[in-house]
Amino acid sequence: MSGNGFQQSYANEKPPSSTGSAEADINTDPASSGFFTTDFKKHEDLKQMLDSNKDALKLEAMKRVVGMVAKGKDASELFPAVVKNVVSKNLEIKKLVYVYLTRYAEEQQDLALLSISTFQRALKDPNQLIRASALRVLSSVRVIVIAPIMMLAIKEAVMDMSPYVRKTAAHAIPKLYGLDPETKDQLIEVLERLLGDKTTLVAGSAIQAFEEICPERIDLIHKNYRKLCNLLVDVEEWGQVVIINTLTRYARTQFINPNSGEMAEEEERPFYESSGKEDEGEEEEEGKGEGDQETKKAPYIMDPDHRLLLRQAKPLLNSRNSAVVMAVAQLYHHCAPKAEVGTVAKSLIRLLRSHQELQYVVLSNVATMTTKRKGMFEPYLKSFYVRSSDPLHIKLLKLEILTNLATETNISTILREFQTYVTSSDKDFAAATIQAIGRCASTISEVTDTCLNGLVHLMSNRDEAVVAESVVVIKKLLQMRPSEHKAIICHMARMVDKITVPMARASILWLIGEYSERVPKIAPDVLRKLAKSFVNEEDIVKLQVLNLATKLCITNPKQCKLLCQYVLSLAKYDQNYDIRDRSRFLRQMVLPGDNGCVFSKYAKKIFLAPKPAPVLASKFKDRDHFQLGTLSHVLNMRTTGYQELPEWPEEAPDTAVRNVELPPIWEDKPTKPSKTGAKKKHDLKSFYSESESSEEDDSSEDDSSEDDDDEEKGSGDSDAESGSSKAAKSSEEESEEEEEDSSEEEEEEEEDSSEVDSEVEIAVARKKDTKKEVAGKAAKGGTKAAKASADLLLDLDDFGSMDTSGTSSAAVTPGNLLTPTAALDLGPSPGGGDSKPAASSAVLSINVTPKSYDLLHRISGNGLSITYKFTRTISVFSPNMASIELTLTNNSEGPLNNIKLGDIKVQPGMEVQPFPEIATLAVNATTSVLMGVNFNDTTQPASLEVCAGEQKFKVNISASVGELLQPHTMSEGDFANQQKKLGGMNENSATIAVDDESGTDRAICTSVLTAGNLLQVPSSDEKVFKFAAKTLASGTLVLVSVKVTDKKARVTVNSDKMVIGTMLLKDIQKVMEKK
Repeated sequence: MSGNGFQQSYANEKPPSSTGSAEADINTDPASSGFFTTDFKKHEDLKQMLDSNKDALKLEAMKRVVGMVAKGKDASELFPAVVKNVVSKNLEIKKLVYVYLTRYAEEQQDLALLSISTFQRALKDPNQLIRASALRVLSSVRVIVIAPIMMLAIKEAVMDMSPYVRKTAAHAIPKLYGLDPETKDQLIEVLERLLGDKTTLVAGSAIQAFEEICPERIDLIHKNYRKLCNLLVDVEEWGQVVIINTLTRYARTQFINPNSGEMAEEEERPFYESSGKEDEGEEEEEGKGEGDQETKKAPYIMDPDHRLLLRQAKPLLNSRNSAVVMAVAQLYHHCAPKAEVGTVAKSLIRLLRSHQELQYVVLSNVATMTTKRKGMFEPYLKSFYVRSSDPLHIKLLKLEILTNLATETNISTILREFQTYVTSSDKDFAAATIQAIGRCASTISEVTDTCLNGLVHLMSNRDEAVVAESVVVIKKLLQMRPSEHKAIICHMARMVDKITVPMARASILWLIGEYSERVPKIAPDVLRKLAKSFVNEEDIVKLQVLNLATKLCITNPKQCKLLCQYVLSLAKYDQNYDIRDRSRFLRQMVLPGDNGCVFSKYAKKIFLAPKPAPVLASKFKDRDHFQLGTLSHVLNMRTTGYQELPEWPEEAPDTAVRNVELPPIWEDKPTKPSKTGAKKKHDLKSFYSESESSEEDDSSEDDSSEDDDDEEKGSGDSDAESGSSKAAKSSEEESEEEEEDSSEEEEEEEEDSSEVDSEVEIAVARKKDTKKEVAGKAAKGGTKAAKASADLLLDLDDFGSMDTSGTSSAAVTPGNLLTPTAALDLGPSPGGGDSKPAASSAVLSINVTPKSYDLLHRISGNGLSITYKFTRTISVFSPNMASIELTLTNNSEGPLNNIKLGDIKVQPGMEVQPFPEIATLAVNATTSVLMGVNFNDTTQPASLEVCAGEQKFKVNISASVGELLQPHTMSEGDFANQQKKLGGMNENSATIAVDDESGTDRAICTSVLTAGNLLQVPSSDEKVFKFAAKTLASGTLVLVSVKVTDKKARVTVNSDKMVIGTMLLKDIQKVMEKK
């Protein structure tokens, strides 16, 4: 083949070009005669295209150049031609040029320096990709002279509006630090700002820069700890790995060990308390010394921030990225309570289906975990069975894990598996299996005899390696109980002639010499045979023959003294100096001359002293001091850049360092009962529209004074009202018979209403108890209140909130309107059945005041202040949108004109429906408008621009998880069925302590309805409260149940969207703990 190649090159037989150009192929053929021609010019065509005036040719050339770079070919000669095009106006060309420059800027530093001014101008480019690319190239020029320029560029990029540019700035920080370490203090200031960035795109890169520059500065993480935990699920995969590793080290320095002493988490306290009560006898004994015992008995309560980290990391076990799963596994291994570490086992087993390289890393970590926690992987024992297709290093790791998992219950299964492995054609694997059998026999005393018998049978195996390894393992096992196995020692002595493996022969000789008193007749004969073949033995066998001769000379000098002299004389002239030295040493001990040896009289104590049995331990036992998932752990040695995992502190540091002081954006505004008139007028006005007539304002104002009396209207009043108007037909006092009669009229009304009517289903009913509670207020209603209520219901009918199911709807107050689940009760199921529900299945009537949040403060808005709240009603714009009411107030000295929304920046999948433009807002005037936002089932904020005339203000609207829900009607049976389907990973639960006040039915329901826009589902159990909802965007079902027992409330949230379920549980927990 080589001859043919040379003939081709000398004959100038060029192979055909794939691009149609023979010149291009000259470059790829090293044997081409083109190298010997004088007119050869490399890449000449590309240079001409790059110097062309046509953008199309330049773009084509850059594509070819970048393709060469991607294939690993050297394109550095084109640097001068490429760098000239950095000023091109064509965006595509400019992007490719920056890709090329990033690759070669470090190699061609002198030429790159000539274009520094161009890169600096590009940092101001309107396109974020160009700005980021310019910064990337600038940081790739490794010249210390431009370090100040890089520092300025990084500081500007950190303030950039684009998160992509800020991410690039985070990548540039370690490069500048490596170039000039003296800039560390300035870079830490820049890094501190990046760590405070709330964008998921930046978080991972900022933490990576932190790890490379100042990993010891834990104080930089304090204020950002909770933010990083909450952003964890949304960060890109490699950022998740970096963040989890950093937070693992952080947790080890800021929280106390959850496994020290008696572990009793706050969530599981009832379990430990009950178990403590059962052991009354132990408690009486431990009652002595109450002061000391109280400190010991004090249950461990996990820090909420510690729990937050574990909770937020748990969903990442389902990640498709194996590094993320491994990072979460090491977090749980090093930082979680023992009872919770088992949750990572299933995810690690899933990774064993990946490539062999991944399997090796995962199995190495699993082997370390099994040395301390056998129970974790015992259910998955079969996943570690060896396959015939596995390479040797995978087989050995699986064998190690199976040995670690061996217990009294599963040892029979494991030994049967080992019997198959012993017959493997792979000698190394078979030998390792025999060692594993020996370890099992040493750790589990019940199977020691069985394993010994099996190993003795293996000594008759045809494979010499199997026999040799069996002998070595038997020798170790016999050291533990030699007196019980005399027959085995005799059997091994008879096999000295058959076994040729040096290690096995040496092991047999050691056993015979050590226990020669138990085989007094056989030992001298073995020494006689070995003395004959001493010259031909291996060094390791010769040393053991010397030991055997010495020990027999001490114990049986009559028969063995001459043999010992003979062997020592042979060893005196051996080629190996170790054997010569050993023989001289032993001769002086057992055969002293005329002068004698001081130690000769102690020879028996020295050579026949009892020796401790060997400990057959796992080689992974000492790897636990390395952090799991690191290169140091896999190699079992400290590598460059490895950071030791800190030890747990004895006392937890101050938790206040993680508190972040923010302006009270989300603080509830308290409502005073004495000012309900003006307040509720404003609420009603904001609900309908910003263009309500003055008559509607008057009617709502009249009605607002009677809001507290809305529930006083009984069934008697409803009979009178039902025959008066259409409005009365939709009132909550109407009986079921009258509703059936008027169902046709209601359907006609609903056809004329907006399309939203078909989306809205509000089933409203009254508890009989409620009528008794408000019976004392019935006299206050009067004709005026009834008329106002009727007007209000007419407005609601027009708005499209009529009930299509035929059930009676409640008289809607502003509180009821904003929380459609508050005063609702499900009527009988459509399928019939008893229309008289049990008292325990009734739904409480609860009003929840919506929270109001600041959107624009009057100071930052130059007099314009804006607040917003979620109405919790179906949006008039789209059923997938959350309905948001904005309240605008003009606090300036002059009127504000043309108030509207300008630029809207949202994440993909999100939508914003702006409110209608407000032409004029007078001084001290207030108005309310409605807008809709589809958050796409995420808590990511929507970035808006509020314009008032020529003024523009940047604001962000974000929603808590509870506001992303809409109530969903379902029966108790459907609830139970759906809850069963949404178990496992889709279920989140927590136990919360409640007292007599916060544990009442009304308090619990109020807490849940405050946290989320849910609908209460009837429950046949008085102590179980059930709620249902669906997400606005995707319609994913969300179920919440609260079970109250012994001043404990067990809250369970089920949802396909685990993130929503986790966050909703956290919000409910916060509300209930406040109460």
